[in-house]
Amino acid sequence: MTTSDAPKTDTPAAGRRRVWLLWLVAGIAYAIDLGSKLAVVAELEGRDAVPVIGTWLELRVQRNPGAAFGLGEATTIVFTLIAAAVAVAIVRVSRRLTSTPWALALGLLLGGALGNLTDRVFRSPGSMRGAVVDFIAVRDFSVMNLADWAITCGGALVVLLSFRGEELGPVDTPYDAGGDSGPARQGGAGAP
Repeated sequence: MTTSDAPKTDTPAAGRRRVWLLWLVAGIAYAIDLGSKLAVVAELEGRDAVPVIGTWLELRVQRNPGAAFGLGEATTIVFTLIAAAVAVAIVRVSRRLTSTPWALALGLLLGGALGNLTDRVFRSPGSMRGAVVDFIAVRDFSVMNLADWAITCGGALVVLLSFRGEELGPVDTPYDAGGDSGPARQGGAGAP
């Protein structure tokens, strides 16, 4: 195989751009979630629901100590620890990102996890036991927030990418700050 026949691979700089994209998406998702919760609590807490689309979609503040759909209300600390573990795992995995769709998916998951984690750590009744602010009420379904939507969209994208067989990045070695692309890109151990 000649050099021109070799498969094209991402450069370390391209990998770092994907990591920055993950952080950008996470930051935007987090900021939108946090801003929306602050606005909703300030304007709607203690008031009647505000219809958006009749009674099908309303805005109303509800504190949720559990997980999605109100499950596990007595185990708030467990969900706090899970959200923290997810955030740490995404940060660790992000070092080997070479896929733009994976950067988007993980950014949405990270932003959403951090949004709900912020509520669990800083809202009453206390640190690690705080209730998440939910405010988007869909009739006959659930009350949720924008972090939940980010997590749902990111999770759906992860499933889709997994089914398509799209890889996150090199398995052997993450991109390092020095620009070395590592053995996975240079034909590491066992490479032909």
